[in-house]
Amino acid sequence: MLNNRTTRTAVAAALMAAFALPALAQNIAVVNGKAVPKARADVLSAQIAKSGRPITPEIEGQIKDEVIAREIFLQEAQKQGLEGTEDYKNQMELARQTILIRDLFAKWQEKNPISDADAKAEYDKFAAANGTKEYKAHHILVDKEADAKDIIARLKKGAKFEDIAKKQSKDTGSGANGGDLDWASPSNYVKEFGDALAALKKGQTTDTPVKSQFGYHIIRLDDVRESKLPPFDQVKPQIVQQLQQQKLAAYQQDLRAKAKVE
Repeated sequence: MLNNRTTRTAVAAALMAAFALPALAQNIAVVNGKAVPKARADVLSAQIAKSGRPITPEIEGQIKDEVIAREIFLQEAQKQGLEGTEDYKNQMELARQTILIRDLFAKWQEKNPISDADAKAEYDKFAAANGTKEYKAHHILVDKEADAKDIIARLKKGAKFEDIAKKQSKDTGSGANGGDLDWASPSNYVKEFGDALAALKKGQTTDTPVKSQFGYHIIRLDDVRESKLPPFDQVKPQIVQQLQQQKLAAYQQDLRAKAKVE
């Protein structure tokens, strides 16, 4: 049976532990006598969670180790007086600016979201600009008009388009595949090329060289099909992100224009 002195000691220890619990709950550790607030770990956890990674017990352990290590290194830096250096002050000022500017833009975007109607309108504009048809074509690109005319003449006499493309086309990417450009909308090409391609009939080759900034093209249209644009819901996130960037850039430009810079 415990004596009175032992009982009093046990009770005192229990009471001290009970009163200490709330304080300890707010700290993740104590380093060299200095408490390390749990809030620091919470900030790191929130940043990791924002990136989409789950906060597993293993990650929690890594966060705790990181926070403690930072406190150890921080104390040593403070001991060496690094907080008083000009370099430290300059970097702190840059960090302050970065955080405030980031928050400014984030709040502005929250107040100026991209609506579903805006995103759909952008999708419809893209669809109209890219037409309703896609064209499968081959082409040969050369530097001189005379060479292009010579190739057209040889093709009319029965020369194989793919063989000439492999040997003579300066567009090495498609040339290696016999001049194959695969499926694309005419708007994907420079205007001269796109216009000439759209004017051809299936199986037809241009009778005269098509001049562009790249040289002289001989184009053969192989096939035509209806455009297969991805459905709106599939590309909506990318459209919203693009519109957000454009809208934010306009906001930034507006702030610059209104600022009085001397």
